[in-house]
Amino acid sequence: MAEIKIRNIRNVMEHKNTKVVVTGGAGFIGSNLVDALVGEGFDVHIIDNLSNGKRGNVNKKAKLHIKDVANIKDIQPIINGAKYVFHLAALPRVQYSIENPIESDTANARGTLNVLVASKNAGVKRVIYSASSSAYGDQKIMPLKETMMPAPKSPYGLQKYIGELYCKLWSEVYSLPTVCLRYFNVYGPRQNAEGAYALVMATFMKQLASGKSMTITGDGEQTRDFTSVHDVVRANLLAMKSNKVGNGESVNIGVGRNQSINEIADLIGGPRKHIPARLEPKHTLADHTLATKLLGWKPKVKLEDGIEELKNCPCLCGSGKSFNKCHACP
Repeated sequence: MAEIKIRNIRNVMEHKNTKVVVTGGAGFIGSNLVDALVGEGFDVHIIDNLSNGKRGNVNKKAKLHIKDVANIKDIQPIINGAKYVFHLAALPRVQYSIENPIESDTANARGTLNVLVASKNAGVKRVIYSASSSAYGDQKIMPLKETMMPAPKSPYGLQKYIGELYCKLWSEVYSLPTVCLRYFNVYGPRQNAEGAYALVMATFMKQLASGKSMTITGDGEQTRDFTSVHDVVRANLLAMKSNKVGNGESVNIGVGRNQSINEIADLIGGPRKHIPARLEPKHTLADHTLATKLLGWKPKVKLEDGIEELKNCPCLCGSGKSFNKCHACP
């Protein structure tokens, strides 16, 4: 224990006054990442327009700038002086992008371009881009590997893939070090349980806590590679530090085990009902061999343990308190 404590103190001292920027840092994944960066002693600045993020998610030791990545003039001064930029800001969800393609493109594609231009101008050491497994679309062969030709089935999947292409090009043309992490169905504390585009696991938890049945789209046999936010945060930190990336590499961040939505409902437990199917890939399953090779990353959190963590805190803030009794929730 003493050795761990000493190592943590050294990390904090090493990163003290080192500025990093997290776009989307008030959101689900971003706020968890901010907590980890603050814990390592970084001077963390958040860019978030709060369209998806929440003030209550923001670590008190981080600086929140309520700005939009769609406006480069607003974000350039914030990125100036940063050593690393973690770009997570986006208008997420497949269905939203289908219904609002222009708005989602402005945030997801143009927003990424703005972050890259601002990072180049600021002389940032590395941009770590949050990409998406939705870029793969439906593939006939599983597991999904980075060498496969992307075939997005939605504007969102296309926009996130365009972001990857931008990153690689900016590394090649402008010598800006970048790396792209393709997330597979991230879940965990602070995930969004509100609205029509909420994440499935969060939706189930919220529905049960409210005395409702879990709503399953279609037959529920579609499978997803559910990946804990804790593992995703660790992948970001490793991508920041690894000397094996920086040329716009696309790297899968997924467990390598997929489960059907019906199986997730079984693990959570409770009544359910089926609603009409929607446009989405039938299956996802990650091959994380490249993440292990380039980042030294392997998943650590078992799905069953991750679900248990959420069941202990159905309000999804991560405090461990029961639903409607957690005063930490925003």
